[in-house]
Order: sequence, then C-alpha cells, then structure tokens
Amino acid sequence: MHTGTYFVTGTDTGVGKTHVACTLLKSAQQAGYSTAAFKPLAAGGEATPSGMQNEDALRLQQACTLSLSYEEINPLCLQQAIAPHLAAQLEGITLSVKELGRLCLEATARDVDFMLIEGAGGWKVPLNESETMADLVRVLNIPVILVVGMRLGCINHALLSAAAIKEDGLKLYGWIANQLDPAMPAYRENITTLEHMIDAPMLAEIGWEHGPQSA
Repeated sequence: MHTGTYFVTGTDTGVGKTHVACTLLKSAQQAGYSTAAFKPLAAGGEATPSGMQNEDALRLQQACTLSLSYEEINPLCLQQAIAPHLAAQLEGITLSVKELGRLCLEATARDVDFMLIEGAGGWKVPLNESETMADLVRVLNIPVILVVGMRLGCINHALLSAAAIKEDGLKLYGWIANQLDPAMPAYRENITTLEHMIDAPMLAEIGWEHGPQSA
C-alpha cells in the first residue's frame, strides 16, 4: 500500500470491511506511517453515555495512530442495522451526498500519511431516493479498495462490483480476499479466477478468523 486516502467498499454487507480496514491500518502503522480512518455513516448503533455508537467505528478508532474522538471517526450513527436510507427515515433524517461529502473532506484534511474512508454496505447502497454510496465516492474522487467476502457466490458479486466501480469513473486500486468460510469449496480456484477476471491487483489475502468480522 502507498500513502494517501482510499475508500473501502465491499461486495456485500457483512464481508469484513472493518476487519480488513483495521488490518490495513495496522500494516501501515508497522511500516512507519501515521494512520486515520473515517466512517461517515454507520447503520447499527448502541446507546452509550456518550451517545449512539457503532461497534465497527469503535474498532476503526482503536486501529488509528491518530488520536481521534468517536465523532471524528463516525459523525452519523443510526440506530437500526438496516439499509442506511431506511434507518435514516426512521429517525427523520435525510441523507445526502453533499453533507456526507463535506464531512469526508473535513476528515481528509487531517495531517496523516494513510487514511481509509469506510463505506456502509456495498457499492450501490442507497443514501436517499436518488443518490447512492457510489455517488459519494465520485464526489471524493479517491481510489477504491474492494473487499471480496470469500464464500459461495463471491465471483459474481466481485465482478459486478468491480465493473460498477469502473463504470462510475473511479479507480479500483485493488481488491482484498477475505475468507469468510473456512470450508469454502474450491477456495483457491475461486481466488485464481478472481485474479484473472478482475482488472486490478489482489492487494492481500486474509485468512479465516473465528468469530464475527463485522461490516
């Protein structure tokens, strides 16, 4: 990985975006880089004395070398763990690319070597009736890292996501294979197929770890 700012998306929800992001942040730290992360929008929070907080955002906070408050990591935390635009509707909030983009630009102004902005869900998750997470990344115009959750069906999900990222005019910097199923049939053959068919390098392969990986 090079220094700079990258957007982390996934082939679906629950493919381990946060787990992968934390792994990348720790690797960058070991290489001597200062690191920060930002999750502008999280759906699925728990009430705390400090307000609504999301488990994935807390993990990102702990993985950064930069000392950041929870709000500096995740300014908008919705309570329900459902599609963000639906969770926002339940709270009377209207999401917009303009506002989320403003928050992201403030975050990227921080003096840091390596920064990750983590999305919510997959590439085309709606923010409102007309805008998606992809529209936010188009405004930011930063390279994208695609987390591929290695399980049955991942080839289709990965190829569609990679194609959509490029069709939206963004640079797919690379993809990361995150093994979700330790007993996945033809695991290695799936990796080989993706390496052949995705027009971007595989940046890393992360083996299966017991327990939930989140995001």
